[in-house]
Amino acid sequence: MNWLRALPALIPLLGLASLTAAADLHDPAGPDRDRIEIRSLNDQFLVEYDLETGTASAAHGVQVLYRDAILTALRIQLDRTTGDAVAEGAVTLERGGQIWNGERLLYNFFTEAMEVESFRLGIPPLFVGGERAVTLEPVEQGRLVRLDGGFVTTDDLATPGYRIRARSITLREDRRLVAHDAMLYLGDTPVFWFPYYTRRLDRHPARWMLTPGYRGLHGAYLRAAYEFDLGTNAVGAVHLDSYSRRGFGIGPELRYDLEPLGTGALHGYWIADQRPGQDPITGELIDRQRDRIRFQHQVTLRPNLTATAVVGRQSDPWVTRDFFEDEFRANPMPGTHVEVQQAWPDFTLNALTRVQVNDFFETVERLPDIRLSAHRQELGRSGLFYEGETSAGWFQRRFATGHPDDDYSAFRGDTLHQVLLPKTFFGWLNVTPRAGGRLTYYGETHGDAWEDLEARTRAVVHLGAEVSFKAHRLWQGASSRFWDVEGLRHILEPSAQYAFTPKPNARPLELPQFDTELPSLRPLPIHYPDYNAIDSIDSRNVIRWGLRNKLQTKRDGRVEDLLDWALLTDWRLDPRDGQADLGDVYSELDFQPRRWLTVNSEIRVDPNDALLRESHHSVIFKPGSDWSLGLTHRYTRDDPDLGVGGNLLGTRLYLRFSENWGFRTSHYYEIRNRSLEEQYYTIYRDLRSLTAALTLRLRDNLGGDDEIAVSLSISLKAFPRFRSGQDAERPSLLIGG
Repeated sequence: MNWLRALPALIPLLGLASLTAAADLHDPAGPDRDRIEIRSLNDQFLVEYDLETGTASAAHGVQVLYRDAILTALRIQLDRTTGDAVAEGAVTLERGGQIWNGERLLYNFFTEAMEVESFRLGIPPLFVGGERAVTLEPVEQGRLVRLDGGFVTTDDLATPGYRIRARSITLREDRRLVAHDAMLYLGDTPVFWFPYYTRRLDRHPARWMLTPGYRGLHGAYLRAAYEFDLGTNAVGAVHLDSYSRRGFGIGPELRYDLEPLGTGALHGYWIADQRPGQDPITGELIDRQRDRIRFQHQVTLRPNLTATAVVGRQSDPWVTRDFFEDEFRANPMPGTHVEVQQAWPDFTLNALTRVQVNDFFETVERLPDIRLSAHRQELGRSGLFYEGETSAGWFQRRFATGHPDDDYSAFRGDTLHQVLLPKTFFGWLNVTPRAGGRLTYYGETHGDAWEDLEARTRAVVHLGAEVSFKAHRLWQGASSRFWDVEGLRHILEPSAQYAFTPKPNARPLELPQFDTELPSLRPLPIHYPDYNAIDSIDSRNVIRWGLRNKLQTKRDGRVEDLLDWALLTDWRLDPRDGQADLGDVYSELDFQPRRWLTVNSEIRVDPNDALLRESHHSVIFKPGSDWSLGLTHRYTRDDPDLGVGGNLLGTRLYLRFSENWGFRTSHYYEIRNRSLEEQYYTIYRDLRSLTAALTLRLRDNLGGDDEIAVSLSISLKAFPRFRSGQDAERPSLLIGG
């Protein structure tokens, strides 16, 4: 074929390639500009390129990208020299957090000037529409956009329930809107005329948040908060709560972002409780004057140097349970500490100071605890890797009120060093032996219970190894519409970890206990420094066997896990007193047979006595936005050390009846005592610019009086009170918790 004959056919293709490959565009008045790209939105993509005029025309669904601007339309004509574009048909322009919609738009990618007809604009939380919008020349306030015959509303419906319509509206770059000759409409009825109207395109600088309701413990209540902006980087609030049975509560709140001075929040609350009741543990009457203070602040002093301060002070252990239930569930025993941390590529230096502010919570005070951690790093080019940890501090274990004679304190210095030699054999077998030692010095222990224990040093030597490999097989032809499978890959990852620590010269019961091994429903690490219960270190000779299976498939061109199943157990070669040769077997499984169906399973079994110690299963159906269903079951065998035990069945259902109505309910049923412990019922109503939630909660207090709670929560769509899904995860927020 004569290449000269093919040249005319190649020229348009070369022009198209210069765009689709993100070719450089040049501003005639300046240096090279950013790259531009044209994308097709379907298989009928067609581009015509004119060499003489330097313009490209594309049709049948086109998208043009340049910097942070994305222009989408049925047809687009682009001048590569000037940056001018003419878009027609279902036009959408996304730029700087704004979304413009219209039928025809003129736009310059270089200058960002535009003209659009019959448009709608989304600038969350506001929505703007009009007959015509034109970009004006830059002024002192920045670039302006003038809207002719426009309206503004926060109602996100095609026909807004209310709007402000004006002869002309100007949008400024500082997110301020200015309207002249404006009229407020409710539906199609004019209500109020503004010769001049202006506001910022963000929430109102002062606002009320109200939650009325009824609860058995509180009686009828109204939880009110007056929130106000303090400049652009701080928000203040005053909480004013009234309870018919408990009295009146008040609390200030401050949230701020003062970078580079840091970010933080301060929450206070005080109430003269009319019915404080008794402490359920001690049986003593709770003082009527109840309060709580929360403070946190974090600042980056310089790159990789951070400081954090947290204060949690309250009048009694149960004030958060009674008035801030959601906070109590998240952290029933708040602490107070100050922490400074400096990070380097290979080291981290941390200084932590913790004090006992609430004497009814047991606390290990650190005055302070300074720790230098050496991250895993190669020693030259030897193939050997080193990691270590050195700490020193003065520790004081202070027990809760009523046990002051049990308090004790001591100085402790600890240093850990180990080397590792990771190797790969045969190209697939990973072996990492390790060896190290630990030396811990305890100063003289002060305390009545310890009778001033003399200073002593504990030495520990440890050896270990990790062995693992990964094997996989691919079935490209595997396909199933039922299981939503398009190709399968099976990944098998067996592993074994060996840890050996001979009996140290000082056993845990001979040493003061500050960092102890706490009972856990999950396997603790067996290697240092991950195992950080320094004062509980004892002899160990164990192999931890692990096996992970993965099944992966492709969905919408992306690799997803169809199945992820991990098994873990310990084989104790030299068990200590009270230990069996074989530890508990742990199983964790995640299974997603369809995009809308997820199954999770966690099981812990004692193989020696064939006992199921713990199981947690959940199934979640979410086929779309109209409904979802979640089923959970958690079983825990009675364990006096952990203080747990239960057999709980839970359900969660969401139904979306229409655009305006929704319903959510959840139930928790304790199978052992045949008690429906907690029930939530919430009805959601879309009120155009507002959303309302009416919630009913029924609770069986197991021995106490049953409790009923009802509340009404109203939120502006533009500025929702809760993030998306938060009310489902933490429903106690809906009753003011």
